[in-house]
Amino acid sequence: MKQSLSFILLILLIVIFFVLNLLLGTVHIPVPDILTILLAPPSITGGVEGGSIYSNIIWSSRVPQALTALMAGAGLAVSGLQMQTVFRNPLAGPSVLGISNGASLGVALVVLMSGSLGGVALSRLGYLGDVAMSVAAIAGALAVMGLIVWVAQRVQSGVTLLIIGVMIGYLANAIIGVLKFFSNEEDIKAYVVWGLGSFARVSGDQMVLFVCLMAVLLPLSMLLVKTMNLLLLGDAYARNLGLNIQRARTLVILSSGILVAIITAYCGPIMFIGLAVPHLARALFRTSDHRVLMPATLLAGGALALLCNLIARMPGFEGALPVNSVTALVGAPVIAAVLFKRKD
Repeated sequence: MKQSLSFILLILLIVIFFVLNLLLGTVHIPVPDILTILLAPPSITGGVEGGSIYSNIIWSSRVPQALTALMAGAGLAVSGLQMQTVFRNPLAGPSVLGISNGASLGVALVVLMSGSLGGVALSRLGYLGDVAMSVAAIAGALAVMGLIVWVAQRVQSGVTLLIIGVMIGYLANAIIGVLKFFSNEEDIKAYVVWGLGSFARVSGDQMVLFVCLMAVLLPLSMLLVKTMNLLLLGDAYARNLGLNIQRARTLVILSSGILVAIITAYCGPIMFIGLAVPHLARALFRTSDHRVLMPATLLAGGALALLCNLIARMPGFEGALPVNSVTALVGAPVIAAVLFKRKD
């Protein structure tokens, strides 16, 4: 009964934060106008005073941001839970295997070298530049993920795999540092802005594709619930129950890696959510059963990302704050308080 109430609470929080993301922003839009815009096709909202401007703000900015934050937060939280389970390490997160570092390296190779080799900064190419960065991020993340999966099939120890992933992350950061040293200021600024993370750069057809991808990947990740419960029991016990440890570990890493690759490509490297939300879900539901934890983590991740996006673009701020700064500032005290209250 208590778990059912907690699920209802999380769903209500998602609805409330989603609505607030539509209501609040640098431009004030009256509630009746928002309802008119949402309930009527965009082509007939011109009857509202300033309707065309308001409609553009709602459909081109606020709705895509809210949907992107919801899906990205849910995906990062599920990815973090998968990593913490497969390595049985509470400090593991989506970036622990260097997959997000691989995405950053892919973007760095394209952005930082574009001005030096091509003479034209990628940041000046508008939509074409955004597409190029997304493709580069996916390519970099998938390349590292392929390497990790290859290593996972040849290494017995999860700790060894974890260390190799961390080393890959350091290597990627080192290459990025060298590229920054030889790049011009405009390219470095474009890369730094991308690295701050944002839910606002996904819009139009990109947003539709991103939401569709996440709507497919998140349910597929739920198919690994039984496997993850067995992995929690320890390798020896799980093997006695008939689980192929290496195959199971590879599937979980593959699922987590694809989620991180897609989210990083579209939103940039979003930190903290994947590390903290699984702990929040465990404390809230007081269980280690992934049949409960997976949906709970998914909902909690979506709610926290919506809250962070709301704070990042609250009225009074010029533009929007970096999402990574907001996720840590908002989430860290909450998670610390939750963990201090735990009895174990």
